[in-house]
Formats: sequence, C-alpha cells, structure tokens
Amino acid sequence: MTERSLPPLDLSRDLVEAAQTSKAWPFEEARKLVKRVAKRDPSVPVLFETGYGPSGLPHIGTFGEVARTTMVRTAFRVLTEDKIPTRLLCFSDDMDGMRKIPENVPDMKALEPYLQMPLTVVPNPFGGDYKSFGDHNNAMLRRFLDTFGFDYEFASATEYYKSGKLDGILLKAVEKYQALMDVMLPTLGEERRATYSPFLPISPTSGRVLYVPMKEVDAKNGTVTFEDEDGRDCTLPVTGGHVKLQWKPDFGARWAALGVDFEMFGKDHGPNMPVYDKICQVLGGTPPEHFVYELFLADDGAKISKSKGNGLTIDEWLTYAPTESLALYMFQKPKTAKKLYFDVIPKAVDEYFTYAEKFSAMSAEQKLMNPAWHIHSGNVPAIDMPVPFAMLLNLVSASNAENKDVLWAFITRYAPGVTAQTHPKLDELVGYAIRYFDDFVKPTKSFKVADDVERDALQKLDAALAALPADADGNVIQDAILDVARPIERYQDTKKTGPDGGPGVSVLFFQMLYQVLLGQERGPRFGSFVALYGIAETRTMIAKALNGEFTA
Repeated sequence: MTERSLPPLDLSRDLVEAAQTSKAWPFEEARKLVKRVAKRDPSVPVLFETGYGPSGLPHIGTFGEVARTTMVRTAFRVLTEDKIPTRLLCFSDDMDGMRKIPENVPDMKALEPYLQMPLTVVPNPFGGDYKSFGDHNNAMLRRFLDTFGFDYEFASATEYYKSGKLDGILLKAVEKYQALMDVMLPTLGEERRATYSPFLPISPTSGRVLYVPMKEVDAKNGTVTFEDEDGRDCTLPVTGGHVKLQWKPDFGARWAALGVDFEMFGKDHGPNMPVYDKICQVLGGTPPEHFVYELFLADDGAKISKSKGNGLTIDEWLTYAPTESLALYMFQKPKTAKKLYFDVIPKAVDEYFTYAEKFSAMSAEQKLMNPAWHIHSGNVPAIDMPVPFAMLLNLVSASNAENKDVLWAFITRYAPGVTAQTHPKLDELVGYAIRYFDDFVKPTKSFKVADDVERDALQKLDAALAALPADADGNVIQDAILDVARPIERYQDTKKTGPDGGPGVSVLFFQMLYQVLLGQERGPRFGSFVALYGIAETRTMIAKALNGEFTA
C-alpha cells in the first residue's frame, strides 16, 4: 500500500457544470462510471485497476496506463463533486511463469534454469536488494509511480494468491469449472483444447508453472489432480498459492474477486474482452467499464515489447525531458497508434508548456479540454517559458555549449531579468537540451556546402542583418530574412503572397539556412533564433559557413 493523498480539486459550479458535457476523453469515460454506480451505496469506493506483467523492465506504456487511468479517476471525482470515494489498484501478475528470457538482462544464460518458474522465484539478474526478477521489476515501476506522485495501491499476484485473498474466487472457479471451460474452449484451437485447463498448478517437484490438463477437479474439497513432471499424479488445493489461473480467466476472476469498476488495456487485449467479461460473470461478478487504447510503436513501427526492450524506457524519456511532457504524450489521442521514440520528445516538451501557459486565461469549458488540466488534476502551475525547448536545442547547436552557463549568457541577454533562479523550469530545460543535443542531434549533424545561389543568399542575409540594430526583436529579424528571400527565384512560393503582392517565401529557404549553418534539416522560427543567439553571432556563423569552416 502506497500512502498518498489525492490532489485537491476545483469544484466551482461553472467547472462542475462544464464537466457534465466536456468532450475530453477522460470525462467521456468517467460519465460511463457515473451511470454505473448511480444506484450503488455511495460510501462504497469506485475501484480503478491497472494490470502489469513484470516479465521485463517496465516501459512507458506501463506508466501510460496508470497516468490515463488517473485522468479518468480525476474526471470522475469532478463529475461527482468528489462525494464518492475512489481507489486505484496497480496489480502485478508476478506469479506468472517466465515463458522466455528477456533480451535486455545482463546474463540471459543464468536464467535458463528458471524458465516457467513464477517471476517472484526467478533470481534477480540485476543484483541489489531485490530477491527476485519480479520484485526488481515491480520496484522499478513503483519507484517511478511514486516519483510522479500517483495515488495508488500496489498489489502483487504472488501475495494475493499465497495470502488467501483470492481463495474465495478460486473455490468458486472450482465449483464453476465446466462453465469456465465452456467459455474458454471455443476460443482455442483443436490441439490446445485437448490439454487446456483454466488452472495452472505450481509443480511441487520443479517449482514450475505447469500447463497441463486436469485429471480431476474436486469442487467439494477444492482440489485439482494432474500429472506432475515426475510422471506421478499430484493433488493440490487451489487455495494458498498452490495454483494460479491462466491469464484470460485470471483477468475476469480478478474483476469478480475485487469488484473492479474500471480497467483500460491495449488494443491487443481487445479481442479477448468478451472472454474476460464472461469469466467475470460466470464467477458472479459484474464486468468493469473498459477503455481500449491503441498501442505504442517503436521507431520501426513494431509493437513495443518489455522482453525485447525496444522503444523508450521511463528513465530514458526523463533523462531528456520533464515528466509533464511524458504525461502529455499519454493524454493525446489514446485511440490512435503512436510511435514512441526519441524524436517525439522536443515537440511534446514545447506543446506541454504552450498548453500550461494558456491555461489561466481559459474558460471552464476550455480548461477541461486543455491537456494541462488532466496532467495536473486541475492544479496547473503558473508557467512562463520565454524560450522554447526547440530553440534551446538550436542554441546549443550554434554555440557548442557544454554547460548551462554558456546558454544562460545568451538567454539573459535575450530576456533581461530572466535567470536560473527566477525561471527554474527553464533552467531544467537548459540541462535537458544539452543532454538531448549531445546524444541525438550532434551525432547526426551534417552540414551542407552552399552552392552559388545559396552563397549569394547568405551574403545578402549577412548584409541585411548588419543593417539591423543589435537589439532587434525576432519579428523584425524575421521580416528582414523574408525580404532577402523574396527576390530569389529558387525560394519563391507562388502559393503564398508577399506584402507587395508577389510570391511568398518557400520553406526551402529556411531549410537551407538550417542545413548550411546548423547542420540539421529543420528548426523553429529562424528570426526568433537569431534574436536569441545574437545578430553578431549569427553573422559570424554565416562567415564561417561561407569560408568552408563547417564540416560537410
């Protein structure tokens, strides 16, 4: 049990009224829950659950499930004016057998003798204080959830099975054995049907989780009989952790045992949802409200896998960006498949701060549609971010900064009075930008050698910048840049109209500036970058490019 307190909520009349019709997806889901519990004793807590299989290191998708569920929980609290208690249970199926060895452990061969053993029996390959692989992976998940401040209770399947918390539902499953088989068998192939059982006994001989048919199921005594690995028949009670349920029956049984009201899961579980529901009903429960989200994909389009270790880990994202940006990525379009790799980070960072900065001036209806409201449970901090993250990345690139002091010298000149002390969030971004640039931008930098047209354009840009006052702002500089590009045929865009009625400026011009001067394909508004970096410094950069000092 993790001791937390739920964040306070703004339950003002206009906001609660706006919540009743808000189209933000957490409110749409929460309204289903309101209907579900309308006739129930309001003192009974509404139980939200998330499931986690600790077969590998937890990835961002695991965090996303808890974050998104928390968003629905917060929406429910507002809709009910926080008059109905709620709980969030994070359930780890750590009694599951280790079916294959994850590819990202230090010594795969050392774990081979423990295949098919419960994850809480498999030794911890990472060393340290955690006695098992399951315990280690559970701790990693809990560490991050605690860091983010989620209000949740952690539940271990091993503890629930062994302590007797699931004994009642397991005895019910023995009693309803044939009904469970009637649900499961039509979903299986012919070969699998011949050996299937919803019960998975833990072998007294080897300690492995066994996928074997039952020779006898005794409802009166609450036991099952099967052939153990030594070839002898073995009878075990289904209670006390001697037996666990197959994962599909386990889903529905857990819902029935705990009275789960809401659980979301990925699209890969979608086809099994009717099976989970039927299992729950057979065992006397009411299936929870569901929310099926699309999967996260690695940069190659493959599904993220804990065992393969592809995609981003929680720690990797937080090395380069604040937690709020990760929460934003989870909030946006949960029913759309999204790639989850390093290139998405800068955009997520800037989008978060844009939403947060606009929040205070919004109406109640707009606030509930703003992702920042859902990220912060309505308690959105006041944000002033004078320099976007993408701009900081360009500043690192141009200045070759290796420490914060270099960047802060530029920032303070650009925005007098802005310091690391007055803007600690910006100071955090400065550190993130340096790390992100060093690891992902710098290794891929490739400067383009300017051709004759580009050299002429750069010389004219240099002259235009020289004619501007040193303190010209980004808008003035941007206008000067556009004035340079408009007469150059290569950079004219006939689909746009310039202030004189002629063609506008193509994005190819700004792409050229980034390729020749910064060695990258694109970046934020160039005039704003020059204002931050400095006119004199930009002219020096142009001179170096024209002199061939940048490596192609």
